Amino acid sequence: MKLSIIIPVYNEVRTLMELLKKIDNVKLGEINKEIILVDDFSIDGSRKLIKKLEKKYVTIFQPRNMGKGAAIKSGIKYATGDFIIFQDADLEYEPNDYQRLLKPILDNESEIVIGTRFIGEKSALTGKNKTPKYSLHYIGNIGLTFIFNVLYFQKLSDVEPCYKLFKSNVLKSMNVISDGFEYDIELMCRLVKKGHKIIQVPISYIPRNFSEGKKINWKDGITALSIMLKYRFV
Repeated sequence: MKLSIIIPVYNEVRTLMELLKKIDNVKLGEINKEIILVDDFSIDGSRKLIKKLEKKYVTIFQPRNMGKGAAIKSGIKYATGDFIIFQDADLEYEPNDYQRLLKPILDNESEIVIGTRFIGEKSALTGKNKTPKYSLHYIGNIGLTFIFNVLYFQKLSDVEPCYKLFKSNVLKSMNVISDGFEYDIELMCRLVKKGHKIIQVPISYIPRNFSEGKKINWKDGITALSIMLKYRFV
């Protein structure tokens, strides 16, 4: 069996090699790893770095900056694994969680497993022990998850984590239109409307800020909300 790991890359030269080292060190037993790097026309040296890795990994170079969703879709076309997972190119997510995400699928509990950043933690909104993730991003994620659950009759605790793991045939059958960050939420809407069972498992998460390269902002939250509404009623 094989796990295809799709990594969309846009200006992540500072973190990419450390991430790849982490992924290479992950042990999955009899499951092999296929790492797919999709460069979305980076301008910081990421593209040049990825070209040096062509012999070791599957590499895809977008002809222009087309968006995270477009990069993921390009990766899906090239994926040959039995399972597919999405991996951000920064260090917010921990590849050692792959085993935890794979287990429900290997146990035939579901064909889709996504991570959740908001279960099993002790956190504070204010004070000296304030959890870093409790920012506008956190509030936005909780708000979008609540609205998604109401609109689509779900009980998810986190609707937009990076980590989403699928049986390949399920993901390859999905026709997602969006090319930007909104790809994730459109995919979730379509999966639920098709009646797929989605299991969530807790994952590790170390958020970064804008000075460290974080790209998603409040405008993307508004777009995600509009996508939820659109696909609920269309």
